[in-house]
Amino acid sequence: MSITWLDPIAPETMPDDVVAMGERHPMRTVTHAAAAEVGVWQGDTPGMVQRWFDELAGEWHTHASPDRLLPLVDALERGGPIPDHGTWLELGCGDGWMTSTLAERAPRLIATDLSWEMVRRVPTGPTPVLQADAAHLPLDDHAVTVAVLVNMLLFPWELDRVIAPGGVLVWLSSRGPATPIHLTPEQVAAAMPGRWGGMAGQHGTGIWTVLRRLG
Repeated sequence: MSITWLDPIAPETMPDDVVAMGERHPMRTVTHAAAAEVGVWQGDTPGMVQRWFDELAGEWHTHASPDRLLPLVDALERGGPIPDHGTWLELGCGDGWMTSTLAERAPRLIATDLSWEMVRRVPTGPTPVLQADAAHLPLDDHAVTVAVLVNMLLFPWELDRVIAPGGVLVWLSSRGPATPIHLTPEQVAAAMPGRWGGMAGQHGTGIWTVLRRLG
């Protein structure tokens, strides 16, 4: 594992009490278990997570702001060479508030979310939007060149399956350690099968990493 941290841009630190809330959030436990592939993503858990995001879908747009796009743009611009060919995949697209930004850069983009209530709120456009479980994607092996996960659960073996040789994984926690679904760049790289490494950085409160296979 090799992570190179770049200089932060306008870094902001979340208050300790907000970070503590993120650490105690039930989704933090699910996040670590999913990344460790310990079998948590079975039984009632997928349905519970889907229902939770279904309930949040109606107000999800209130979290969107131009400033919250900046860490994603930073990752795509400073994270090393990003493939400009093939298919990009956005996992956990929510109501699509970042989808249009990705679509402007991707040669072809597919967006997915577990929550149907989120999916049906994505604005109509050229990007196919699928309701799909990120642990069992309806995609062929090595089907995508770029996988983008913003505040999204990491399923390492499934991502390793669908990311093509030479492809990259873009991971972003928009509020850093205060994000309920949060892993550090080092934790993301360590969770992926084989050897992965790349760049990491911070823009505002957002912490990102862009990873690729090291061989």
